[in-house]
Amino acid sequence: MNDVVLDLEAPKFAPSSLSRRFEALSFEAVTRMGQELYAEDPLLHINQPGRARRLAALIRAKAPTLNAAQFVATRFGGAPHEVLVSFRQVASSVMDELFEAQDEGELDTLQTDRQVWRRLAA
Repeated sequence: MNDVVLDLEAPKFAPSSLSRRFEALSFEAVTRMGQELYAEDPLLHINQPGRARRLAALIRAKAPTLNAAQFVATRFGGAPHEVLVSFRQVASSVMDELFEAQDEGELDTLQTDRQVWRRLAA
């Protein structure tokens, strides 16, 4: 989620259990929920990692091939519809590399942008 690698392997974050529990929610509804959460707290993934992990688990339950999500508030105090959203499917080897860098305290936004979002690729 954004520039943090979240571990969703815990049983309570398993996509099958979440998909049964939240079947009525569409992918669009989950995306809107993410926009609302990030409009309230643009650093949700840092300030409230549990909420970010639950959001990521819902995204995964609705779109199992996606493993990267980015929510960017365009301005402080903006409306949910102003939060920009991107999703990606990233190779598991890249995710493993990012997780290892994070575990070692070496993951930063620039590295994440280059490897996941490819905006700042050299």
